[in-house]
Amino acid sequence: REGSAFSELKPGMIDWNAALEDCSWFHFSAISPALNEYIAAVCKEGLEAAAAKGMTISVDLNYRSKLWQYGKQPGEVMPELVRYCSVIMGNIWSAQSLLDIKAPVDNSEGKSRQELIDAAGKSMLQLHQQYPSAKCFAYTFRLQETYWAVMQYGSELVVSKEIPIIEVKDKAGSGDCFMAGLIYGMVNRQANQRILDFAAAAAVGKLGEVGDATSQTVFEINSKLVS
Repeated sequence: REGSAFSELKPGMIDWNAALEDCSWFHFSAISPALNEYIAAVCKEGLEAAAAKGMTISVDLNYRSKLWQYGKQPGEVMPELVRYCSVIMGNIWSAQSLLDIKAPVDNSEGKSRQELIDAAGKSMLQLHQQYPSAKCFAYTFRLQETYWAVMQYGSELVVSKEIPIIEVKDKAGSGDCFMAGLIYGMVNRQANQRILDFAAAAAVGKLGEVGDATSQTVFEINSKLVS
């Protein structure tokens, strides 16, 4: 964030060819280009290098309004970066804030599960129309008592199990755990339903931990999926 070594990066400072050697996946968060115009340019530099290597590229549509303070609106920056992505993760409302994809519903309050699934499908369709090279879209719903997700992967729409939220100790990092779980499943070529269920369970597990990082094992995450 502000004043960090990362925030002082400039284009040309990273040897991307060396940094991405032997890598197959490039992931970035919308928090990064929100910091300043130089970091946005560094992100594009990395994306161009990853694309040239044929890497899978994913993005976290993580919107933080307090970070966009350098005279650019997200809609002026993010679309150019997201066009490199084949996997787009976030939620209905972050897609609107960052990519100007109009949200079909204002919020989740009072909405049924099916209404939210339908809204996610409509938003993802708009995303696919705008970013036709993307192959996978995943949205999360963290409600008061449950957490679940929707994924459009190719022609298949998948809805995860509803994972009960037993206790919330720290919300930080739950979205990161969802994305890590999704990437884990995709890299290991698991079935789509399995991928999404695991990712949702990983996110819920993080809610019960204090701090930014998780200490969960794959076994512990899988145990949450046992009926």
